[in-house]
Amino acid sequence: MGRKSVIGTLDAALADCVAGRSRIVWIEGAAGCGKSALADALVESAAEAGATVLSAVASPDERAVPLGVVRQLLHGEQLFALPRPAGGNGTPSWAEALRVFCTEVRELSLDAPVVVCIDDVQHADVESLHYVQYLARHARSAAVLVVLTGSAHAETLDAVFTTEVMRQPHFRRVRLSLLTADEAAAVLGGEADPLCTELHRISGGNPLLMRALAEERDHRPAPAEPFAPEPGGPYAQALTTCLHRTGPVALGMARALALLGEQGSVERAARLLEIDLPTARRAVAALEAAGLLKDARFPHPGATGAVLEDAGAVLRGEMHRRAAQVLREDAGPATAVAAHLLASADEGATAVPPVTPHEVEVLREAAEELLTRDDARGAARLLELALHACEEMGAGGTEQDRAQRAGLRLRMARLTARFDPTAAERQLTALLDPRSPDRPAPEQIQQLAGLLLTQGRVAEAEELASGTESPGASPLDTVLDSPAAVSERLLQSARLTDATLTPLARAVRSLVCSDHPERAVPWSRRLLEEAQRAEAPGWTALFATLYAEALLRLGDLRGARTYATAALEALPEKNGIFPCGPTAVLIRACTAMGQYTEASRLADRQVSPRLLATLPGLSYLRARGVYHLAVNQPHAALADFLETGRLLESWNIDRPAFLPWRTDAAEALLRLGEDRQAEQLVLQQLALPDARRPWVRGISLRLRAMTGEPKWRITTLGQAIDELHRSGDRLEAARAMAELGRALQADGAPAKGSAMIRTAWNLAKDTEATALCKEILPDAPLTPERTVPAPAEGETRTKLSSSEQRVATLAAQGLTNREISAKLYLTVSTVEQHLTRVYRKLQISSRGELPLGLERDHSAPLR
Repeated sequence: MGRKSVIGTLDAALADCVAGRSRIVWIEGAAGCGKSALADALVESAAEAGATVLSAVASPDERAVPLGVVRQLLHGEQLFALPRPAGGNGTPSWAEALRVFCTEVRELSLDAPVVVCIDDVQHADVESLHYVQYLARHARSAAVLVVLTGSAHAETLDAVFTTEVMRQPHFRRVRLSLLTADEAAAVLGGEADPLCTELHRISGGNPLLMRALAEERDHRPAPAEPFAPEPGGPYAQALTTCLHRTGPVALGMARALALLGEQGSVERAARLLEIDLPTARRAVAALEAAGLLKDARFPHPGATGAVLEDAGAVLRGEMHRRAAQVLREDAGPATAVAAHLLASADEGATAVPPVTPHEVEVLREAAEELLTRDDARGAARLLELALHACEEMGAGGTEQDRAQRAGLRLRMARLTARFDPTAAERQLTALLDPRSPDRPAPEQIQQLAGLLLTQGRVAEAEELASGTESPGASPLDTVLDSPAAVSERLLQSARLTDATLTPLARAVRSLVCSDHPERAVPWSRRLLEEAQRAEAPGWTALFATLYAEALLRLGDLRGARTYATAALEALPEKNGIFPCGPTAVLIRACTAMGQYTEASRLADRQVSPRLLATLPGLSYLRARGVYHLAVNQPHAALADFLETGRLLESWNIDRPAFLPWRTDAAEALLRLGEDRQAEQLVLQQLALPDARRPWVRGISLRLRAMTGEPKWRITTLGQAIDELHRSGDRLEAARAMAELGRALQADGAPAKGSAMIRTAWNLAKDTEATALCKEILPDAPLTPERTVPAPAEGETRTKLSSSEQRVATLAAQGLTNREISAKLYLTVSTVEQHLTRVYRKLQISSRGELPLGLERDHSAPLR
């Protein structure tokens, strides 16, 4: 019934009462539909008309108080006294009490019409209802208007009272319906528009909710699209008020349906609450009548949030636990069951049983499903809950129980590597603890060993696998000996996931250590970007480290420093094994750039022997030795290099392509005057298979030239330079070129030697190797004057950009366009375009005219 029609009916009833006729009006409507407001308006009109008004508001809290409503009607018995109990046994004579009450009200009506108004009559105490029922039946000839408000779906409505009142001939029922769209627009004070339509949909036409939404709309600083109620705002408060007024069963159903979400149904909510289905359906009907639900669903996520927030953490936790049980009984989606189990744990539910062994498997299944949706953090939380549940069930158990816990830790280690490599390291360490009850089953040993190798824990992996059948080859062989084409095919075809992380990282490292390290640059950069998009700090740190290693291998010191720093910054924890890798790159880059203070800060850290006994630890140990050598501490450097070699040999992974410790140690021995020992180490390295690789052969030949007979020095250094050019290592090439220049000077070719030294100096300067520049030409400024001809009068000569200067420098050294393309990871076409611009700027016509010293535009970016 529309609002105008309802008001007309109430006005007519009041007029009849004023005229001396008795009337009973029942205003029926759902919570929030305005019953109380209409009753209040009627009471106010009655008072203005001179009627005697007896009003009361019933409440659930006072339902157990005998005659509580009647005493409200009598204003605390100020109008007339209620009859006292009669008889010696203290039992009231109800017939007499009811008659006296009715008589008193009739006598009041002789002076003025009497309006008896009871709001929310469904909450009235039983005794008071007897009085109202008697009055309705025996005051037909008096000027008495009884106004009752209540809900047709009230859970506590007295059926006998309702039947008796409604059968009276002067009874009239007034039903309040939800607001129509036009009525909603009127509440909002305007015409129907898209926003009004949306607010009407959210409110379900409930006037209380509509007014709350209007308040939120009016107090917003700027309109938001689409409109959404504020958490805890007027709408949320009005919604929870309506729910509590609807009754405890309806409130419970609302919470259950909100919590079940997309998996919700009336039947499941009833099972969750452990109530019968007819009761649940009546509760849902009450909620839908109030506009709170439509088809057992809330009209807006804000409503769901408000309902669950009102429930409180403890109750939510217990409901989530029961929801998980209900969904599991129905073979619901594993992810939905797991989400409720996780929510229950997060809310701290205590009044429900813990996760069962079967549900542990559900958690694992759900975690794998979340990984297919790229929700790694969600999967990690589920696995953490599963592992915690297993621990709560008690240590030990059957062999199957132990294997289950070990399997969870292995899966956690692989997944945790996405976010925190140090945490992943701890997961594996726990499995290696001899006191742990979760030591892996025999079939899990190989997987554990593989994960240990991924973390660089070679010694632990070998010890673990010593009692099992395992390959005898070095764990580095697969990485170092994989053809570049094979690695690139894998990189082209595989997407970055937990399963592909290790093979992809190995493929990139294979390229870094290959004859074409420049190929590792675009792949490591692509995987770094992919890891960043996946919001995986652990992966980001891994591929930033590999990118930094590739750049360092090519002589890009600034780039290596930048990305090694980024790798460390991405890590949530800076201790453990993994940080040793990027720290090693930083030490070497800073040392080469002459940034000894920063290198010292990194190299002087206390690192435990356990961390050094890993592949990242050995990289750190070698880098520390490089720093010690640079600051004239050859004894300390030699100790680091020899310890590196001892560990590599003990693990059967002595590969100079990975760590050339012999030439490192030979360099230190030369500083100490131990030329014979240095020569022996160099010859040993040259005899190894890896010496066929350009990089290993190049650095070995440079040291061979310095330890061998002087008559072969120039030839050997020339071979070293050729090999190092092929390897792409500009820093080592510059060092060898400087040695060749000095050898030429000593051999009676000072001009040729000086030119070679100047070329070496320029190449070192291009890599920003300040330390090597000072070693090559101690007195040369780092910003030397150009050696090209001065411009003619009135002529302006343009400086070279960074890229042009790099291309021109390599071209001046005699490299072909294709070789320059490979070393600077540019296309051949781009190299040709750079050279064309260089020729134009320098006013030359061929590569043979390129000067040895080239000034670049320092305002241009280096990368």
